[in-house]
Amino acid sequence: MSFMSPPPTFHATTILCVRRDKKLAIAGDGQVTMQNIVAKADAVKVRKLEQLGQDSAGVLVGFAGAAADAFSLLEKFESRLKDSPSNIKRAAIELAKLWRTDRMLRRLESLLIVADRACTLIVSGSGDVIEPNDGIAGIGSGGPYATAAARALVQHTDLPPVDVARQAMKIAGELCIYTNTNLTVLEL
Repeated sequence: MSFMSPPPTFHATTILCVRRDKKLAIAGDGQVTMQNIVAKADAVKVRKLEQLGQDSAGVLVGFAGAAADAFSLLEKFESRLKDSPSNIKRAAIELAKLWRTDRMLRRLESLLIVADRACTLIVSGSGDVIEPNDGIAGIGSGGPYATAAARALVQHTDLPPVDVARQAMKIAGELCIYTNTNLTVLEL
């Protein structure tokens, strides 16, 4: 991927993370597609990594892309997080460096959103570790729809993050053919 090219879009999922008033929610749809066929409607693509440090309330992770690749990256992220349990930025940067330079990992096709009480990050295999300014991040084919809907809801309502995530994902599921409205929502 060149410096100016957009991040890859994976046609199979939508993940959305919303942060507001020191609260955080991450949502993932359940649809798994194989080319133009819906293979599964209730997959779980978000996880909560339990307390890794004394001060941590946990880390929320969501993934888009090839499932086996995402699970491999999730394992690598967890091992990096164990090395610096209260610093997901450091763990994400270390994962991105490894992902970009390791001969086997370089071929993995996935994107991750990782978030804790302090920050939200999008991590890609091209070495990107992006922290959105507004605490709202979306990945996958319906990510732009869900992000836009979440931003509008945050600007014009007082809904808590979990409700913003649900409503925004519902909107994305109505627009994106690779996204359904069978949601898994986690919160911190």
